[in-house]
Amino acid sequence: MNWSLAFDPLLSWPLVAAVLAPLAILALAGLWLRQRGAWLRVLALAALAAALVNPVFLDEAREPLKSVVAVVVDRSQSQDIGERTKQTDAALEGVKERLARFKNFDVRVVETGKSGAAEERTETRLFAALENAFRDVPPSRIGGAVMITDGEVHDVPAGAPGFADPLHALITGHEQEKDRRIRFENAPRFGLVGKPLDMSYRVISTEAAGGPVDVRISVNGEQVAMDRAFIGQEMPLQVTVPNAGRNIVELSIPREDGELTDINNHAVALVDGIRENLRVLLVSGEPNAGERTWRNLLKSDASVDLVHFTILRPPEKQDGTPINELSLIAFPTRELFVDKIDQFDLIIFDRYQHRDVLPILYYDYIAEYVQNGGALLIAAGPEYAGQQTIARTPLIAALPAQPTGEVIDKAFYPRLTDLGKRHPVTRGLDGSASEPPHWSRWFRTIGVENPQGEVVMKGADDRPLLILDRKGKGRVGMLLSDQGWLWARGYEGGGPHVQLYRRIAHWLMKEPELEEERLTADGRGMVLEIRRQTMSDDPDTAEAITPSGKTITVKLQKSAPGVFTGSAEVGEIGLYQVANGDLTALAHVGPVNAPEFTDVVSTPAKLKPATDATGGSVRRLADGGSGITLPSIVPVRAASQAAGDDWIGLRTTDDSVLKSVSRVPLFGGFLGLGLLLLALGGMWYREGR
Repeated sequence: MNWSLAFDPLLSWPLVAAVLAPLAILALAGLWLRQRGAWLRVLALAALAAALVNPVFLDEAREPLKSVVAVVVDRSQSQDIGERTKQTDAALEGVKERLARFKNFDVRVVETGKSGAAEERTETRLFAALENAFRDVPPSRIGGAVMITDGEVHDVPAGAPGFADPLHALITGHEQEKDRRIRFENAPRFGLVGKPLDMSYRVISTEAAGGPVDVRISVNGEQVAMDRAFIGQEMPLQVTVPNAGRNIVELSIPREDGELTDINNHAVALVDGIRENLRVLLVSGEPNAGERTWRNLLKSDASVDLVHFTILRPPEKQDGTPINELSLIAFPTRELFVDKIDQFDLIIFDRYQHRDVLPILYYDYIAEYVQNGGALLIAAGPEYAGQQTIARTPLIAALPAQPTGEVIDKAFYPRLTDLGKRHPVTRGLDGSASEPPHWSRWFRTIGVENPQGEVVMKGADDRPLLILDRKGKGRVGMLLSDQGWLWARGYEGGGPHVQLYRRIAHWLMKEPELEEERLTADGRGMVLEIRRQTMSDDPDTAEAITPSGKTITVKLQKSAPGVFTGSAEVGEIGLYQVANGDLTALAHVGPVNAPEFTDVVSTPAKLKPATDATGGSVRRLADGGSGITLPSIVPVRAASQAAGDDWIGLRTTDDSVLKSVSRVPLFGGFLGLGLLLLALGGMWYREGR
């Protein structure tokens, strides 16, 4: 029962004051002048005042509220090491059992670090979870918190936590844990393809001293070198970036006897390979409407250095004019096709014919250049079907088709073949989805026979229009029409000439994204995404090996012609090895070198400042053997000590909820009326005597 006195005036307080003030003045004046019956007037006035203010006794029935206690459980991946999971489970059950003995505690258990969210898998964020647990709780009802963790917490506040009640930490793991790890100190995000890239790394150990450590260096899953590192010292590293696009540089050290875990014995850096400017040689056999299309396209590409020659004075036009009087530049055939031919990434012959401008031996050099990894594109016109065709030179060894001698002058819509609909060079060309295609017609096709490689576009009468082929280590393309400029000029609405020409050129120069058979994998949050580019109709399933060595199977489904994709939600952060057929790929899921694995040695040091600031405590659970020792839990008042050698305290609250109120008027009803009449009557009686 909670008794209290309250007033419930019959009139408003200003009116009560207006009535009682003059009477009080008269009563006090009577007392001052010692008038007969003055004390009776004062008592009558007091009775009248009590009747007007109406004093009431209140009896409140209240229900005490419980203190809210949060138990925050660390389920991050570092808690899977050794016996920590077992210790955590046992500690959680013990804490819940001890708290259940007290009816004045409302216990909220929050487990963090086990969801699929990448931010929870990569960092231990216990204080964010604690804040969420108390978000709807008034500060006066917070009783404290208990954290069960290995101590590797990454969001410890710089000062005191956001509440003043006791925070206790129970640390899993064991003292004197031993571990080694490796990390990158300097890892540039970008590097030039084929050029050395300077990096650095460091091997760190819990032991102050240690001998040299063997470090395995891998690029895109292939070992490229071994190095010797000294613990604690920053070590220089130089790798060569092999490919354009994403490259994965991995460092790994062997596991040492007695080491806590080898999960942080790997370090990964993602390096985007950038090509230096590609060098292209464009040789036009004669001025024509199409050469400007090629020139403008290649000049507009910032990644291409173009060398362009047009044969304006073939040998048959020699008239004896001295060379020093000509305004034309002599064609430097030996410099281009002998001395510096290997410096070009692509050679384009645009409507070129053999007219003794190039010695016959140079064509053999060009064919050898292709076999050794170079790229050649033939943009054919009527010359390719004539008597002076380059197909009648030693270059024939590198060409994918021989001319028949026919030039078909007939209007047609360039169309994709069945292979072309899946080939990355022509797949999804703007306008190709409709019939007829949504682009303009061409009017000339050069006839060929026995095409090799892949025919990805067809012209008039379904004849080959675009052929792509591999020769040795190099590549050759053949466009069997000189009408592409019609698209560039906007004839009948034009067509995707920039898209087509650029893809042809970059496929010839081995752009990874345009490979017919390609397997790529990437991590999006905690999802492993796989993309398979293939010319087949069914690439089957892909298999992925997780960082811990488990194998998962991912089904690939068709997302576009020649493109199959699949994804899988994964629970481990790290490097995944993906395989499909003969192709393999690497993917890193989650942030690179996530803080969760930076340091996995259990420690009470990180949480001690926060627990000390709240009057709490931090202590290890391990008892030296295979079991744990849990402290007792004691309810304490607000100003009391909250921790001892073998106990932890949680505060109780004084807050309560009002359930009902009983009112007992002190000057109401017949009692109040009788007292008031008695006082007035006594005053009258006294005055009447």
